[in-house]
Amino acid sequence: MGEIALPYPSVSVVVATKDRPGLLERAVAAILGQVYPGPVECIVVYDHVPVRELDVPIGAYRTLKVISNGRRPGLPGGRNSGVDAATGELLAFCDDDDIWLPAKLSRQVALLADPAVGAVSCGLRLRGPGIDTERVLTRDRVILDELLADRVMEVHSSTMLLRRSAWLAAGEVDEDIPGGYSEDYEWLLRLAAHTPIAICRQPLVVVDWHGGSFYFGRWATIVEAQRYLLRKHPELALSRTGTARIRGQIAFALAAGNRRLEAIRELAAVLRLNWREKRVLVIVPVILGLVTGERVLRMAQRRGRGV
Repeated sequence: MGEIALPYPSVSVVVATKDRPGLLERAVAAILGQVYPGPVECIVVYDHVPVRELDVPIGAYRTLKVISNGRRPGLPGGRNSGVDAATGELLAFCDDDDIWLPAKLSRQVALLADPAVGAVSCGLRLRGPGIDTERVLTRDRVILDELLADRVMEVHSSTMLLRRSAWLAAGEVDEDIPGGYSEDYEWLLRLAAHTPIAICRQPLVVVDWHGGSFYFGRWATIVEAQRYLLRKHPELALSRTGTARIRGQIAFALAAGNRRLEAIRELAAVLRLNWREKRVLVIVPVILGLVTGERVLRMAQRRGRGV
């Protein structure tokens, strides 16, 4: 991967947004307010909505760019547009409603001093209505085999910092994935194929947990996106546990979308792969019409989980 420039490499942070006044300013202020002594460039990418200048403090060695998404509408296109405009040696992303704690960059850049590591993540704190909890991994690295078996939710888009060379090796965020669903996981699979992801064992990002309501009712999109993921990444078949997890999500979405016969067939495949797959316990009641998919999803999200 090569060594990082010393003493303090420049960092470009991409914030893709449809514009959420107040929340967006909060996210940008936290990025520009990092105690990291090196140059930090924050690039706010408006996703096919009017561009608005931001009133946030900009200190020494800090730059704020405000641009439009010149790519396909959606989060993947916004992130790719931001990287197109980035000048930093290191790249990072932050969701427009999340908050970086002041020491995030300093502690992560220190881990990138290891030339064998191309990317680094950190712990996070989920905070929202009825939930306030930390998610911190206890291991030093995450590798591809672990991501094939499990999504590893602690490796979140807002926690990532990587070398530009790692971005080039992994490739852009996939703008073809249906609805942009699971775009972050799909990209992480490609990234982890080229480099281990180092872990900073501290919660350095506050994730504003509102449960991803954007996907409520979009069951057909979830089915299409997860099937797309399985086709694009045949290496997922190496992990029966991981394949059962994704096909379990497909079965749940089919059941929630009232496609019960398809859901039953998908559920049978899940059981053949891994009868212990935890989603089986919620798929069956949805297939039987005892509870709606929306209700199950809301219950999971109150615990800081997805389905």
